[in-house]
Amino acid sequence: MRFADTNVLLYAISSVTEEREKARRANEILEEGDLALSTQVLQEFYVQATRATRGDAISHDQAVGVVESFLRFNVVEATAALVLAAATTSERFRISYWDAAILEAARFAGCEVVLSEDLNDGQDYAGVRVENPFAMSGT
Repeated sequence: MRFADTNVLLYAISSVTEEREKARRANEILEEGDLALSTQVLQEFYVQATRATRGDAISHDQAVGVVESFLRFNVVEATAALVLAAATTSERFRISYWDAAILEAARFAGCEVVLSEDLNDGQDYAGVRVENPFAMSGT
């Protein structure tokens, strides 16, 4: 199982012409189905997808419907243990707490791979490796 960062979900709903290839790849990933997410990823998706300054923003109702559809995946909930683990990972690797929380949610879900374009492609964070699924798209 792999863990999907928020950008995978956002590209999946993108209607921006310049993101067409990333949208295609994101939807392929979602169709594969072997994914885990976290409550953090779902929250970030909702906020960014409905942001008024987003060129292809969706409505509240649409965003809620999309979030509900993502519940078909394994969703790691934020717990005190996850917060503490993320704080430790943040300090250890000198990354933001929020990035560390993504890595730790992946670890809690039993994932060895995080799909993200926000973290360092190929980097291993104590057994959780980052892969940028969009690196091959040329964008």
